[in-house]
Amino acid sequence: MEIQETSIGLIGAGNMGAAVIRGAIKSNIIEPESIWVYDIVPGKLNQLQQEFGINIAPSIDILVNESRVIIPAVKPSDIAEVLAMVRESLTGDHLILSIAAGVTTEQLKNMVQGKCHVIRTMPNTPALVGEGMTAVCRDPSIPERFINMACMILKSFGKIEFVSEDQIHAVTAISGSSPAYAFMFLEALADGGVMMGLSREQSYRMAAQSLLGAAKLMLETGKHPGELKDMVCSPSGTTIDAVASLEHSGFRGIVTKAVQVCAEKSIAMGKEMQRT
Repeated sequence: MEIQETSIGLIGAGNMGAAVIRGAIKSNIIEPESIWVYDIVPGKLNQLQQEFGINIAPSIDILVNESRVIIPAVKPSDIAEVLAMVRESLTGDHLILSIAAGVTTEQLKNMVQGKCHVIRTMPNTPALVGEGMTAVCRDPSIPERFINMACMILKSFGKIEFVSEDQIHAVTAISGSSPAYAFMFLEALADGGVMMGLSREQSYRMAAQSLLGAAKLMLETGKHPGELKDMVCSPSGTTIDAVASLEHSGFRGIVTKAVQVCAEKSIAMGKEMQRT
């Protein structure tokens, strides 16, 4: 089954739902008339329809009947209720593509009572600008054609990595939550720029572009980040003094500890979800 021959149904028209729509249409993997969206807030739907030309589903049942790939873009606490609403209309030709944090593949299968295929994923907020990082839990029981469909959709708004289910907590800490760490770093860089006489606007632009460029340089060259760091650090130069200051302050340890704390909280939340 090719993605062009199927249809996507989004339950929820929030930020992630909009990111999926924008990515899928801009990447030309599916036509707008093959995308259906349902949301309890009509204003969001009208805005998306005007911008992209997608279909507004008057009911959740119609969305399921018109779609083959269904993405519940709702809060994790609401996904069980949403899947219960659509369960009786699901068939073996449907794929539930979950983006709900903390909801396991096994839980998703139980929610749909095995009536369709399910794939668990975890995207992050840069998907909003087409630079998302999405982890995909590859269940060996899922037919390859559904895996391919899911990957085409997810790649339309960023990059993907396959992970095992037990690695998802590390994913939460590394890619799911790390945009927040990056924003804190950017804000701190900009504060330093303002302290040294640059305007706030200039500082934000220069810091953001530098971080974007650094990430792209690492991805495109494939070089180790330590090697790239050394390229900037000239002998007796300004950068090596700044790096030494960061090392003295425990910069690496602070970041590593934050990742650990985030992963541990994810584990605790997962256990709590399993108890409910």
